[in-house]
Amino acid sequence: MTNHILLLLSQDNSQYEYLIGQQSLPDLQILRADDPMDAREKAGQAEIILGDPPEIAKIIDDAPALKWVQSSHAGVDALLQPKMRQDYQLTNVRHIFGPPMSEYVFAQLLGLNRHLSLYREQQRKKRWHPILYSHLHGKTMLLLGTGTIGQHVAATAKHFGMKTLGINQSGRHSDRFDRIYNTEALDKVLPQVDVIINTLPATPKTYHMLGEKQLRLCKPNAILFNVGRGSTIDTQALIEVMNDGHLGAAILDVFEQEPLPSQSPLWSIPNLIITPHISAYSFPEEVTTIFTRNYLHYINDTPLDYQIDFHRGY
Repeated sequence: MTNHILLLLSQDNSQYEYLIGQQSLPDLQILRADDPMDAREKAGQAEIILGDPPEIAKIIDDAPALKWVQSSHAGVDALLQPKMRQDYQLTNVRHIFGPPMSEYVFAQLLGLNRHLSLYREQQRKKRWHPILYSHLHGKTMLLLGTGTIGQHVAATAKHFGMKTLGINQSGRHSDRFDRIYNTEALDKVLPQVDVIINTLPATPKTYHMLGEKQLRLCKPNAILFNVGRGSTIDTQALIEVMNDGHLGAAILDVFEQEPLPSQSPLWSIPNLIITPHISAYSFPEEVTTIFTRNYLHYINDTPLDYQIDFHRGY
């Protein structure tokens, strides 16, 4: 019987090799590549690749037998660049990032509203100085993207008594939101909200969706999060708008260029918080569960879960 050869191409190769091995999946042979040279040498044998999209993109043209890629990330834009091959099935991971994204958003939001970093600094200086805070209750949150991540964040916002608005392409309603608008209504909605959270994928339609015009339409004290993709926000426009004192704060976990270059002006903006793309990690245990289910679909010629449409980009 012919084995299906899986190439692991992730920073978590050791864990994936162990976890997938524990599943006793039929007719599966596992290879792993721990450096770029090893990846290129083994790519030619791979029928299936599980790994991180940026690393897969480097060797995908060296994998002529490739039939299926299981991304370990939700975002697969590294594999959707112009003129890249599309002659294989591409799947991503979903329904595991809502809780950690919500934790990240509300950790930051509560920290800002309750001035936690300022109190930490006061403690260092042995200073006692109460600062007036504001409630989340009654504020309005706008989610750009109403998929599983946006829905989970919106549900958490409801626990804090926030009003939740959403933006998606269709404007179709979801129970987690008070109201959903289509993307054409973005400019009308932005002036109404206190917190904006981008969870959108990188596609031609989302590129620089938040440009200078949109950023200046926001309330002067609005708080902006980007936990989706860096390309949704025009970085230069954001720098100019924040240097003008518009926007209360920005919390950025994703950037147009990663790692963020040390010379980027973003590092020096006082009311901007930078984290290194850590808002939701792809834990191998959770990804392995998705891969295992999809592998059984694959060998039984049934549709794979979470397939990416190359044309739409998600």
